[in-house]
Amino acid sequence: MYEHQTKAAILQRMLEATPEDLDTRQGSVTFDLLSPAAIELAHAYIELDNVLRFGFAGPDQPSEFLDMRAREFGLSRRPSVKAEGEVVFVGDENTIVPIGTAVSTDEENSIVFVTAQTGTIKQGKASVKAIAATGGDKGNIAAGRIKLMLGNLSGIVSVTNPQPFINGADIESDESLLGRYFDRVRRPATSGNVWHYRQWALEVPGVGDVKVFPVWEGNGTVKLAVLSDDKRAPVPSILEQVKTVVEERRPVGALVTVSPALEVAINVSARLTLAPGAVLDEVKGLFVKELTAYLAELAFHSTIVPYNRIFGLLLDIASVSDFSDLKINGVSGNLQLDEEQVAVAGAVSFVAL
Repeated sequence: MYEHQTKAAILQRMLEATPEDLDTRQGSVTFDLLSPAAIELAHAYIELDNVLRFGFAGPDQPSEFLDMRAREFGLSRRPSVKAEGEVVFVGDENTIVPIGTAVSTDEENSIVFVTAQTGTIKQGKASVKAIAATGGDKGNIAAGRIKLMLGNLSGIVSVTNPQPFINGADIESDESLLGRYFDRVRRPATSGNVWHYRQWALEVPGVGDVKVFPVWEGNGTVKLAVLSDDKRAPVPSILEQVKTVVEERRPVGALVTVSPALEVAINVSARLTLAPGAVLDEVKGLFVKELTAYLAELAFHSTIVPYNRIFGLLLDIASVSDFSDLKINGVSGNLQLDEEQVAVAGAVSFVAL
């Protein structure tokens, strides 16, 4: 809006407003005195343009301005969430593993986890719940990555995580907060309607999406199917937080059920012809990564997993020259999901010809 308010334009107006009996030529006292002022005024117009542009919510709005805009509608950015899982300690019989015992992965930039309960080694091992020391997606580690124990606890031979750690989430992104802002503005929530329940659930850290089913078991009943930030079924602690928030705000007499999204494993099999030098395991890893990202896009937005899109994911891998007999859960066709189901990457079985 103010892009035409340049130093030259401002200076020209100031010179034109100067009395005619004063010398305004370049190099004159008047010209030299007005030039610095014109520069500062041009900078002020630039800042004014930014204030105007950043005052409206949009994808280019800086984070701090988006936070302020969202707060006008009672929204705040969700904090990060710590990943949760279990670690197994192997060691001497009856060795006690105290709450707060620290373990970590063994890479250079290790990820630290702490036990959330006390455990005692029986029959050579103890399985203990643990959480990441810091919040964030980086805590969602694969099985077997925890290998080190920190501190001086004796009687422990080894430690590992037999299953992946899940449900860790970074601090809410601008894209997510902007989406909730538009939800609040465009879908008015009032008197415990569908949008009200949706907004309440989305305020909980770690909740990525939610579906609301009104009168699902008769009048006065409401069901919420909850999806985590990583587009999977959330852990029980997140569901409990959703229940607490909703119970505090729901209309009197409403019976609310909060349940996790139902995961459906997408198992993919195919016979591949690889390009020269290609490694089957690397191809499989790349496909799983692309499949996971694509299924996350579908989560709670579509109840169909299109066969052709999975076909396309495999087709786009440069190291795959050709393939045949592609099947999704044993079928060469689309997969239909129920409203509460979410597709997640399952077993991938590739055979190189």
